[in-house]
Amino acid sequence: MPKSSTTKSAGRSPINSPQGQESANERREFFRIDDRIGLEVRPLAEPDQAVQDDFDLSPRETFTADYRRLDAEFRNLMASLAERDRLVTGLLKTLNSKLDLLARIIAFEQNPLQPEDWQQVTLSEGGLSFLHPQPGIKVGDILAIRMTLPPEMFQPEAVARVLELKPVSAGGCWVHTEFTELEDSDRQQIARHVMRWQIRQRQKA
Repeated sequence: MPKSSTTKSAGRSPINSPQGQESANERREFFRIDDRIGLEVRPLAEPDQAVQDDFDLSPRETFTADYRRLDAEFRNLMASLAERDRLVTGLLKTLNSKLDLLARIIAFEQNPLQPEDWQQVTLSEGGLSFLHPQPGIKVGDILAIRMTLPPEMFQPEAVARVLELKPVSAGGCWVHTEFTELEDSDRQQIARHVMRWQIRQRQKA
């Protein structure tokens, strides 16, 4: 596996907006990894179109808002409990993580990816590179991207801009993108996945 290197992030807003310009000027560097993940890519007809609008929505999406509200309430209560009983706090955090993982597994099983949707990519908090079989993608295109990151089964979603295309001898091209819209929660999921990937690689060494 190639040694981890760095790529850049464009922040949460489109880079053609004032806030996006500011984010682009203050880009940070992130570690990137070569990993095999589930990947769904769709061209966005409109730059301001929501990522979710371009993917088939399962019934679980209607519960997302309630889930996030309950999760925020749980975290606030845990912060208060931590001051009183650290042992119970640790136990509840572990139980919550276990339930969260179980929920992601169940959701994924309801809408499993096809074998061809799993592919080798280069991933960081700032962007994604992947092999695309079709020549229709162009530099500057805006893409809706949904990733499935094993073994945690996180499914972060992002809007990305195509920066570069590199044809490959076997056909298709290697597409280099930069995230232009990425929610903080999705960025944190990618960051945790990258960190755990690095830990697993060190354990194998």
